[in-house]
Amino acid sequence: MNILITGGSGFIGSHLGEKLLANGHDITIVDNFFSSKVENVARLKSNPNFKIVVHDITYPIEVPGHFDQVYNLACPASPVWYQKDPVHTIRTNVLGMINVLDFARRNNARVLQASTSEVYGDPMEHPQKETYRGNVNTLGPRACYDEGKRAAETLCMDYHRQYGVDVRIVRIFNTYGPRMASDDGRVVSNFILQALAGKPITMYGSGSQTRSFQYVSDLIRGFILMMNQDGFIGPVNIGNPNEFTIKQLAEKVIALCGSKSEIIYEALPEDDPKQRQPDISIAKEKLGWEPLVMLDEGLPKTIEYFRT
Repeated sequence: MNILITGGSGFIGSHLGEKLLANGHDITIVDNFFSSKVENVARLKSNPNFKIVVHDITYPIEVPGHFDQVYNLACPASPVWYQKDPVHTIRTNVLGMINVLDFARRNNARVLQASTSEVYGDPMEHPQKETYRGNVNTLGPRACYDEGKRAAETLCMDYHRQYGVDVRIVRIFNTYGPRMASDDGRVVSNFILQALAGKPITMYGSGSQTRSFQYVSDLIRGFILMMNQDGFIGPVNIGNPNEFTIKQLAEKVIALCGSKSEIIYEALPEDDPKQRQPDISIAKEKLGWEPLVMLDEGLPKTIEYFRT
């Protein structure tokens, strides 16, 4: 198949492109390199079935050829980056989604939208099911991303109902692994880099807030399963339901790095979720998917990436 990946040079997009190439597909990535790095896909550039198009999807997508599938991953996904230019973030989520859906409509292609657990906001339901409608502050500093992704889901469903565009919606929970950016402010990369350098571990809040950490290969497998099954649009939660406090994560990272870093505490950012854990019943039922890589296996691989 001929497959387009927007945001294909990012942390997740580069792993997806690599896997799809290995599966024998022709891959074109579209990226403006706002928060991603061309180095993430450097190893793929010699493959004759791989192409890069430098483009911002807030403008109409005009890539020659016919495409069978489109994975829409284009959008900064960490607070540091999506708050750097919040207007561009929401433009990417809304105008970008429209342009992706228009491109897919012209190609009669199936679209997978990489949505996010952030659509649940600071949840009042725990764990979060796909039926939960969320608790999002529409006026807060995270809203450019949270509300943007919610609007993108709406657009997917409206294009499906009005124009018959074949869509799939995946809600991604916290994902980590090799090729995470060192400057994106995510908790896993922050803790690893601080521990390896012997610097204090910066804990926002008391550390009692929880997250569920998914290794990137599990997410990619979920993406491909969701894209290639028929009849189920979603949304579907793809994440690891094993829940850890942020303090537990810090202690694991310190131990695995052999570090003597101490933990220091700072104020919790506005609207930071207190709990985050996916209910993956639908993923199990509809896709036969569940995570295979647990934190004690995935963290050492990620630490080794940053160490080298």
